[in-house]
Amino acid sequence: MKRFLSFTLILTAASVIGCTSMTSEQQGTVSGAAIGAAAGAGIAAIAGGSGWTGAAVGAVAGGVVGNIRGRQQQK
Repeated sequence: MKRFLSFTLILTAASVIGCTSMTSEQQGTVSGAAIGAAAGAGIAAIAGGSGWTGAAVGAVAGGVVGNIRGRQQQK
């Protein structure tokens, strides 16, 4: 599980750093998905569930919320 969380944190950092040439909507989607994946994996690990499932659900939820927020900032 530690390896999975390390991978998730590295992926989160890389996606946030790589967002410099994207629109606000794209940045929000990628950042939201990465943060959601990390949060979902963490919550699933604490709750005793599957880290991969938690990361997938968190990524989808975070991506949707990030996309909406980015679209609002772009206006």
